[in-house]
This record gives sequence, structure tokens and C-alpha cells, in this order.
Amino acid sequence: MAPAERKHPATTDDAVLGGKLHLLQPRSGHRVGHDAILLAAATDARAREHAIDLGAGIGAAGLALAARVQGLSVTLVEVDAGLVALAAENARRNSLDDRVTTAELDVGAPARELLAAGITPGSADHVLMNPPFNDPERHPASPDASRSMAHVATPGTLQSFVTTAARLLTARGTLTLIWRADQLAEVLAALTEAFGGVAVLPVHARPDAPAIRVLVRARKAGRGPLAIYSGLMLTDASGRPTQTIQAVLREGAAIDFG
Repeated sequence: MAPAERKHPATTDDAVLGGKLHLLQPRSGHRVGHDAILLAAATDARAREHAIDLGAGIGAAGLALAARVQGLSVTLVEVDAGLVALAAENARRNSLDDRVTTAELDVGAPARELLAAGITPGSADHVLMNPPFNDPERHPASPDASRSMAHVATPGTLQSFVTTAARLLTARGTLTLIWRADQLAEVLAALTEAFGGVAVLPVHARPDAPAIRVLVRARKAGRGPLAIYSGLMLTDASGRPTQTIQAVLREGAAIDFG
């Protein structure tokens, strides 16, 4: 049994980004999937900037972003103490702990709690997030508590995430999120008050299918019309992963909305 397995008997040790990133994650419950890696790839961050991953879980999206953008500092915010511990260890074991920190906080925590955790309002150049997005009235919740917490949105969940993102971002900071494509209207409504310059990239499982996800970028206090870009295809007509998606999932490439 590997040392990591002995230390965390209820976890697995999994490689993502073609083996560039190794993540400890719970054996049961919510598991890292394409969404986290797509979110990281869509976040247009640069060296010497600061990004905050809200609802970070074990840190997959934030760590994938830090692995791609050298010199970027990242804060992983997560309410589940067990996942925070795994996120911190994942940063350490991937030699990213010099630039990646963790904070055990509810996304809707008041400013005083954010400050106590070392997170200053207006300090982030980027916020990325993959909030729970399943409506329990339309999508039955999983009996697994951790999976349910990660997937099921209570009323106001999205707005709480967006409000906190606006609080944390610099005057012209950027929010990037991934969401269900069939609930895009909810995202646009939540962004209306604090964000503008919204760009949407639909994500399709295959060319002949409706989008299953949307990647959304918005700028705090931004202006400009809504821009919807050509869709990102996960597979081609034959069912094989596209070259673009292979570069993202295996090589850590960035996603260009244009």
C-alpha cells in the first residue's frame, strides 16, 4: 500500500493533466471530473496575479491553474474541513504550496471571517468557481452527503457565490465559472448587478448534441454586450476526444474563448 493510501485510507491517489498533477481525493462521494480542469483552463490568469477558487473541494481547479501559470498565487476556499486538509496536502505533494494556500470558510462568510483567514476584499485578480448547480426539484440529490453538498444548490447558492466573488475581486477583476448549459439564464441573472462584459463558451459532449455545460467569464463592473462563442467539443463525430480537449485535459493547455 502506498504511503498516501496509509495516511488517508478513505482516499485514492489520482493523476490528472496527463500525470502532471497528482490528487488525493475521497474514495466515495464527489470525484474530480472534467469540469474542474475545464474551469482552470478557462481562467485567463497571469504570473504575479492572485486567484481565489471558491468552493475548491480538494483543490483540483485551483491547483491545475497554478500548475499552468507559473508565478500565480492561488487561495483555495472550502467549507469542509476534511477537503481543506486534502487540498493543503495536494498543494504540498505537487510542490505548489509556496504559491497555494487554503482557507476553511463558507463561501458566504462575512468580511470579518475572510479577513481573519487572511483574505482581503478587493485582493483577487481572478475568482474561479464551480458552484453546486443541480436544482433538487429537478435533479434528485445523491444519498452520499459529500456528493450532495458538491452538486445540489439551495436557493440563493449561486447568488451567494457571485456576491462573494464581487467582494473579493479588484476593481476590474475577472470571474470565471462553469455551470449547467440548460440553466444559463440563472447565471446571467446573478451576474447582472456587479458584472458585465459577459462571455459564454458552450461545452458540447459531441458535435450533434446540445451543450451540457457553459464556461462563463465576466468582469467586475465591466461593460459590453453579451458574447457567445462557438462551442467547445469534447469529442468529434466519431466519439474520439478532440485535439483541443486532449490538449486541455492531458497537457494543461488554456482555453481560448475566441
